[in-house]
Amino acid sequence: MSMGAPDARAPAPADLRLVFRWDLDKTYLKSEFETLRELVRIPFEKAEDKVAAPGVAALMRSLRETALSRGRRIRVYFVSASPPQIGRAIRRKLALDGIVYDGIVFKDQLQRLMRGKFRHLREQVGYKLTELLKARRDEPAAAREYLFGDDWESDPLIYSLYADVVAGRVDAAALAAILQALRVDQPLIAQAGALAAAIEPADAVARIFINLERRTPPAHLRAYGARLVPAFNYLQTAACLYDDDALSAAGVVQVARSLCEDSSYTAERLANSLSDIQRRGHLRPAAADALRGALSAAGLLPTLAPPTLIERWRRWRARRTGRGAAVAPPPAPIDYRAVVGLEMPADAASE
Repeated sequence: MSMGAPDARAPAPADLRLVFRWDLDKTYLKSEFETLRELVRIPFEKAEDKVAAPGVAALMRSLRETALSRGRRIRVYFVSASPPQIGRAIRRKLALDGIVYDGIVFKDQLQRLMRGKFRHLREQVGYKLTELLKARRDEPAAAREYLFGDDWESDPLIYSLYADVVAGRVDAAALAAILQALRVDQPLIAQAGALAAAIEPADAVARIFINLERRTPPAHLRAYGARLVPAFNYLQTAACLYDDDALSAAGVVQVARSLCEDSSYTAERLANSLSDIQRRGHLRPAAADALRGALSAAGLLPTLAPPTLIERWRRWRARRTGRGAAVAPPPAPIDYRAVVGLEMPADAASE
C-alpha cells in the first residue's frame, strides 16, 4: 500500500479543521541542551533570553490569520522535551511573539534526573509518540494535521510513525516491535498500543516539516517518503504550506520579510531557497511562480521579466500533463525495519 500523503494541495473545504503540532526546542526556539550543564540552566532562563528560529513566529501568526480569514477552524499545539519548570518563561515568550496556541506539553526532565534515570533524558520516541496519540483522540477524523520538528534527534521517525499509526498502516504488533527495538520503556509501549487502538483510523497527516537545524543532507531523510519535507528555512516551509492551500501568498511574504529584516536574508538567498525546495520536488512550479510574483511585488525579489514563449509553453504543458506535481506517492511503505535497524518479517513492520 502507498505511504503517500493525502493530496493536500487540492482546494480545502472552508470548514476544514487544521491542526498544527510543533516541537518547541530547535523548531520554534533555538534551544541549547546538549550538555547536562545546559539542561540544568534551561529552567532559569527568562522569556527575553529565548530566541525564536528565524521566520517561525511570522509563519505561525500567518497560518492563523489565513485560517480565520477563510472560515476554517485551527488548533496549535506544542510538545516539548524541556521541563515544566520553564513553562512560565515559554508562555511569556509565546505572548511576546504574538503566538496564539491551544495547548503545550512538557517533559519532566528534572524529575527523571533526580530519580537517576539518566537514559530517559534523551529518550524522546516513547514520550512524544504517546503525547501525540493522546492529543489525536480530541480531533475529528477529518481534521488535517501538519507536524513541525527538527533533525536534532528523532522527530522524523516519531512523526512518521505517528502518521502511519493514526492512518492504520502500522498495527499494534509492529508498533510494539519498533518501540522495543528503540528501547522504549515497556509501560510506554503498552500505553502507545492502547492509545493507537482507540483512535479512528484516518489519513490525517498531510505533511511533516523538518527544520534542518543540523544541516542534515535532505537525501538522508528520503527513507521517510515524500510526506516529509526537509526545509533549510521557514520560507521553504511557508511555500509548501501555500501550495497546500494552508497559507496565503501574503503570509509567505510576511515570512520572507521577517527573514530579511531579522536575519539579514538577501533577495538572492530568498530566490535560492524557493528554487531549492522546488528542485527537490516539494513545491509545484505553478506555486513557485506565483510566489515569485508575490515576493517581487512586495520588493523582496527582483522584478520578474515576462515569461518567454517557450517558458509559457512549458508551464502550459506541465499543467496539461500533470508534470510538476509536488508530491507523488512513494512506491512502497516506509521500511521501519531499516530505519530502526530491526530484524523482523517485512510484513510485520507495516500493514
